[in-house]
Amino acid sequence: MEDPNPETTLHHHPSDRIKLNVGGKLFSTTVSTLQSGGPDSLLAALSNRPATHSEPVFIDRDPEIFSLLLSLLRSHRLPSTALRLFTKQELLDEASYYGIEPLLKSATAPPPLNGIDASLVSTITPHSDGVVSCFTTNDDGSVLIAHGGQVSCYDSNLAHSFTIRTHLNDVTSIKRVLPVVAAVGSENASGIHFYSLASGRRVGSCEWTDPSDPRVYKARVTAIADSADSVFAAFDCHHKENCVLTIDKSTLKVSSEFGRQTGSSTKTTVATKLTYLPENGLVLGSSVTSSAFGFAGYIRLWDPSSGSIVWETNEPGSGRSSRFGDSFADVAVDADESVVFKLCSKSGDLAVADLRKLGKDPWVYLVDKNPSLRNTGGSGNGNSVVHCYRNQVFVGRNGELEVWSRVVEREENVERESRFSEESYRRNYVDKLSDVERGVISQIEGGGERLFVCREGVEGIEVWESSSLAGAVSVS
Repeated sequence: MEDPNPETTLHHHPSDRIKLNVGGKLFSTTVSTLQSGGPDSLLAALSNRPATHSEPVFIDRDPEIFSLLLSLLRSHRLPSTALRLFTKQELLDEASYYGIEPLLKSATAPPPLNGIDASLVSTITPHSDGVVSCFTTNDDGSVLIAHGGQVSCYDSNLAHSFTIRTHLNDVTSIKRVLPVVAAVGSENASGIHFYSLASGRRVGSCEWTDPSDPRVYKARVTAIADSADSVFAAFDCHHKENCVLTIDKSTLKVSSEFGRQTGSSTKTTVATKLTYLPENGLVLGSSVTSSAFGFAGYIRLWDPSSGSIVWETNEPGSGRSSRFGDSFADVAVDADESVVFKLCSKSGDLAVADLRKLGKDPWVYLVDKNPSLRNTGGSGNGNSVVHCYRNQVFVGRNGELEVWSRVVEREENVERESRFSEESYRRNYVDKLSDVERGVISQIEGGGERLFVCREGVEGIEVWESSSLAGAVSVS
């Protein structure tokens, strides 16, 4: 039996040409090109029109951007001029209309972060209170920036999404603990507070209280970390009593307390950094203080379920390799690799310890064997920060930014006692000389395939990405 409407059965061959009229401009392409955006895209649907419909399909959109998106469909890459002519958001809006947003995001995503090849690509500056007090990143490369008492969110395209006003005058600790909830704290106001990123409203607060101890009141938050189901916050009172509270994410209520310390010696000061280690369920905290006599501090591993200390080291004074008088200026943890790094305050040396084999003397001091680098020595006045990301260690010494990359070592026939040697990492500069002059680095965080850098007293945060031509661009 013949089809009463035979034209509906006449479909295009993948190599057939289709004409489109976008915003009054004619385009000619193939069926296969339109279908490369995915079966659910608008363009794929247009390619399924019966072949007998020869008139160009009219689409009331911007023809200039469509020309770029058509190039994206053909090669899965944007022309080099695309981001000079249009913003990412403009391109994203059009791609969303055509249903090819995932393809655009893949094409515009930065390449894997390689510190040796990274360069400064932009600076995010909040419109008000532009000096950043702290920030936190997300796996997709988005970032929450605290400036004054406000929190601004920038999405994975680094476009401003929203700004919320907290009840605090200044936010000095921040962490995204749920997809739509951020935890904030201030060194000048008590409690940890939870704000909805959807409504901008405060949805919960926790204070450290102890009816049996009148010294515990108006405790301030100095550091925040989280696990899949809990938030960990370090609290500090005016009389130097401090502890870490565990807060249940489902209820936003305090579930336990651990790590309580009383007194003001360097061994009992509040932790200023907290990191959760998912491999063993432990929390690592560190504290660094400085005075006219130099730096002092501790690194401590807690088991939050029992509240017990699993391991600790105090500097100066503990461990044969602690180098008395050269205490660390900062500490960072690579939770994925189960290692901890410390940056010495005087020599500027970087040391690594295996969290799986901790003892009295776990440190291996890395030796820089890169002949192309000048010897910077220590950090001078102790302005040093260290951050682990993507199996790389980023170090800020005053205004200089450098990266230590893991070296693939040849395994000897004999069994090694440690995963690390003095030459396990190789140092390189990330920034150029002109970058050093922008100010002292105060915070480094990785997010997605980006590195975010904040400098003291400088408005905004810097965004660093690797070149798409890794290894072809000199950054020395």
